[in-house]
Amino acid sequence: MLIEFRVSNYRSIGEEQILSLIPAPRQKEYMDNIVFNGKHNALNAIAIYGANGSGKSNLLLAMGLLDKLIYLSARSTSTTKLPYDPFLLREGWDSRPTKFEITFIINDNRYRYGLEFKKEEIVSEWLYRKSQGREVILFLREGETIDASSGLKGNPKIIDAAIEATRSNALFLSTCDMFNVEEAKIIFQWFKHFNKIDGIDTEDEEIRTVSMWDNETDRDDIVQYILRLNLGLDGIDISKKDFDEKDLPKNIDSKTRNLLIKKLSDSQSYSVQAIHKMYSSDGMETGKNLFWNFDERESKGTNKALHLSGPILWALKNGGVLIIDEIEAKMHPLLTLDTIKIFLSKERNPNNAQLIFATHDTNLLTYSELRRDQIYFTEKNKWESTEIYSLSDFIYLDKNGSSKIEKERPDTDKEKRYFEGRYGAIPFLGSFKGLKSNTNGKKG
Repeated sequence: MLIEFRVSNYRSIGEEQILSLIPAPRQKEYMDNIVFNGKHNALNAIAIYGANGSGKSNLLLAMGLLDKLIYLSARSTSTTKLPYDPFLLREGWDSRPTKFEITFIINDNRYRYGLEFKKEEIVSEWLYRKSQGREVILFLREGETIDASSGLKGNPKIIDAAIEATRSNALFLSTCDMFNVEEAKIIFQWFKHFNKIDGIDTEDEEIRTVSMWDNETDRDDIVQYILRLNLGLDGIDISKKDFDEKDLPKNIDSKTRNLLIKKLSDSQSYSVQAIHKMYSSDGMETGKNLFWNFDERESKGTNKALHLSGPILWALKNGGVLIIDEIEAKMHPLLTLDTIKIFLSKERNPNNAQLIFATHDTNLLTYSELRRDQIYFTEKNKWESTEIYSLSDFIYLDKNGSSKIEKERPDTDKEKRYFEGRYGAIPFLGSFKGLKSNTNGKKG
């Protein structure tokens, strides 16, 4: 269960921004949107709105980058550069570290893990755990100095070896996992259920769908998921076969051919087929089916539905966090709405998977049954740094500019108010004077 994510000095994000999944107090609408893990609770979905260029994607990129750093860090080389990409629009910030921190729940324990890094080094790193009573330090790192407490679960000699083996550009948490330190392995299992997707470019996600096809239960779930979307299909089929050098193009040179054969010799290829009903000349069903290549003949939206079916069903089956940028891209609004409703449903999401998505689809403000604390906005401040805020934090001002206790009501028309600019986070459109007319009134 994800509780909170913090980020500072990354791309368009300057000062620290906090995405919290802790339910806001005194909000009683859609109580089923709160999920529980022991004594802890969190929201099952977060929607993020904002103008183009306001930083929605950068917030989600930061979450995905933390995941990649954790998995790839200890496996990189001593000369590998870290993906340092600081905020550049204020003097001196290009020399400050980027900071990520994430808080999450595993087996009723609350973990808080974070790091600061620059291009060539991990500046600091920390891990805390809270079970009963106060939060305890598991390890603290400043530069190359790492202090692990006795509370970190694992063999002390192996932990000491991990400390010695941790490079300046590698994470201690990742090195501990490589050394099979017990608590690090537990945390890595949690991050296995942390998945970030680009909603525009979803082709790579098809691999997750294909990898699930061999399991009969997963295969049935994928087919049923696709069929219930009413995309005009009568089914799908995925076939796999071992690599055959005969399938390589005939016009490539022998050196390239030999390299490809060596690289692909133990691999498999796959083919996804769409199944459609065949009809007679008078438009009646014949009971026959026609198969064709899914990618070539189905629409972009239908292909995206297939690509996302694997990650969505995997998250629902295993729990965890699914992050999707531009969730509505290439999709009909009703299909986007259905995806969100799956995660909001206790029945269809029994393992309490969480969905975080960025979108421009304002229909969801009306129809998705999201709580006010599940709706976030991104906006640039006066020095063009991204700031995020929740609708539940929105307070109205009186005519004198003093804040009133009154907050946004749960039954207000959120879509209408968003378009009116009451929540901010919308484009400001200036005048366009690019076309000029000559003295004859013709465009010049």
